[in-house]
Amino acid sequence: MDLSKIKTLIDFVGRSNITELIVTEKDVTVRIFRTSQGQEAAAEPPQKAGSPASLAYDDGFDTPSSDGKTSYAVKAPVFGVLHRTPAPGEPPFVAIGDEVEEGQTLFIIEAMKVFNTIAAPRAGRVTHLTEIDDGEVETGDLLAEIG
Repeated sequence: MDLSKIKTLIDFVGRSNITELIVTEKDVTVRIFRTSQGQEAAAEPPQKAGSPASLAYDDGFDTPSSDGKTSYAVKAPVFGVLHRTPAPGEPPFVAIGDEVEEGQTLFIIEAMKVFNTIAAPRAGRVTHLTEIDDGEVETGDLLAEIG
């Protein structure tokens, strides 16, 4: 991976709401992260290909639902292809009505050949799921709501 690509990725992390980005190209993996709020993005030295990245998008919000209870929105942290199942032909990670625990995998978003797991930001019952499966999502798209 050349330095101009790494610089572009650092700029992307600096402008976005994500705190960590892991990109693998051939046998080289670059991890770009923020160590604290408001600090510039930093890059770790390139490494050999490793495990998939896990992303969180903290622009979720508590909103009252039609029954008066509040729900938490889970939004796409990056642009990419959304996968609701761990592999083709397997059941989805979650369905409407499922109880989830904080940190439980809800989706995978494939971006730049990196598979990013999207985890539940809190425990609760899934009250809404996107209909998109194996299709593109934009950063900020509503993926699920947890009541």
